[in-house]
Amino acid sequence: MAYTYVRNEDEAVEVFQQTVLKCIESIHQLKRPEFFSTWLTRICINEALSLKRKGKKLIHLTELIRQSGAQDFSGEVVHGLDVKEALEALPDKYKTVLILRFYKDLSVQDIANVLNCPLGTVKTNIHRGLSQLKTQLKGVYEDDAGKRFN
Repeated sequence: MAYTYVRNEDEAVEVFQQTVLKCIESIHQLKRPEFFSTWLTRICINEALSLKRKGKKLIHLTELIRQSGAQDFSGEVVHGLDVKEALEALPDKYKTVLILRFYKDLSVQDIANVLNCPLGTVKTNIHRGLSQLKTQLKGVYEDDAGKRFN
């Protein structure tokens, strides 16, 4: 989760360490142990966003692609990078819900619990995030029947 936000292994480790530290310091505040995982995820997200706000050096996916010479990758990998790059370009509120929903496979209710926001807000952010992704990727991919996704 941390790496998804900071796109740098060292900074992701720093976020992880800060997350563990905050977890240990405030574990006594956790009222319901069954929500430990969502509580920990929320701390991690907050730490990653905090690091981004501090303006520390971040390596964005576009820079990684340039550094690694993406033209040498197979088409399948480049398409995967297109999706990741499009996801990285989304506002944090959309990126967060999409990562939790589709990469972490959390339910909409679990996402609402993690983010401490209403269920409707999560649904709206997922819908808007997917719409923005669709717009960014329009015409990039074709389905098996040769039709372009619209």
